[in-house]
Order: sequence, then C-alpha cells, then structure tokens
Amino acid sequence: MSDREYTPYQREVIRRYYENRETIAIQKLGELVSEAYLAEGKKADRVWDRISRALRNAGVDESEVDRIVRQRDLEALARLVSKLT
Repeated sequence: MSDREYTPYQREVIRRYYENRETIAIQKLGELVSEAYLAEGKKADRVWDRISRALRNAGVDESEVDRIVRQRDLEALARLVSKLT
C-alpha cells in the first residue's frame, strides 16, 4: 500500500476485496460474454481487452487466455466461464 494510514474499517474493506478478487473477475467475465457477443468494431476491441484482463485476474492459464482472445472465441470463453463458476 502507500504511505497513507488507513482506518481499521478501510483495511478490512481492502483485505476483503483482495480475498474475493478472483470471484469478482469471474462475475465480470459472465457480463463480458454477452457484451462481446453484441459489440462491433472498436467497441469489440475494448471489450476483448477487458476480457483479457479479467481472465488473467481470474487466474486462467496465460496460454489459454492468449488463445481465446486471439481467436475471439466466444464459445470457448462461455465454456470457460461456466467451468470457473
């Protein structure tokens, strides 16, 4: 953390966030699957960037992340998300 002093409540909130980081990323991935399906053009590029970050935050293997994002394989992404939940 930084040089800032946090209250006990703030430290607890921060601790819980990092404990649940993977769960938050998996939830976000579920939302991004439908967003990617509907996105077109530059918006699709931004959605896939967010998907890539969320997959890495969820602890997915780097080679699998690269393959899914490179191919923009929505079906594989949806299977992976359902497997993670």
